[in-house]
Amino acid sequence: MSMTNGQGSGTGHAHHHEHHDHDHGGHGHGGHSQWLAAAHATLHCSIGCIIGETVGLMLGTTLGFSQLLSMVVATVLAYVSGFSLAVFPLMRRTGLSARAAFAAIWLGEAISIGVMELVMNTIDYHMGGMRTGSVLNPRFWEALVVATLAGFLVAWPVNAWLIAKQLRQHH
Repeated sequence: MSMTNGQGSGTGHAHHHEHHDHDHGGHGHGGHSQWLAAAHATLHCSIGCIIGETVGLMLGTTLGFSQLLSMVVATVLAYVSGFSLAVFPLMRRTGLSARAAFAAIWLGEAISIGVMELVMNTIDYHMGGMRTGSVLNPRFWEALVVATLAGFLVAWPVNAWLIAKQLRQHH
């Protein structure tokens, strides 16, 4: 199994760069470009989280799940959508198998999604979004928006660190 930090069989980060289909535009892996790359990675991550989180919380609220079950469903769906949005484009772009693509992204995605989901579920729980009883209640959507923004802001420096340590791809 390859790892993105360059250890193991050597097919992680270096392999990804060999198959990458656009250049880096001359930017390095540190400084300003690292924060821009982290913002891009966090935005990409947040799309997967938002899809899973929204569907999960809508299901939980509509079907009357407990708050805990709603958070579990939302988190599982966030991981499924987040990993899918990372693995399938990487496979298409590089020709990697599903297993190799997953091996190249799993650690960075798992940490990024985990941080974002922890923050999003905490904010949503405290704002009462999942206790509204209806997705038509404005509080449901207000909590989701605030949770999404907070999740992004907390995950951004985490992604910058992951990129600096070559534990997360940033393309």
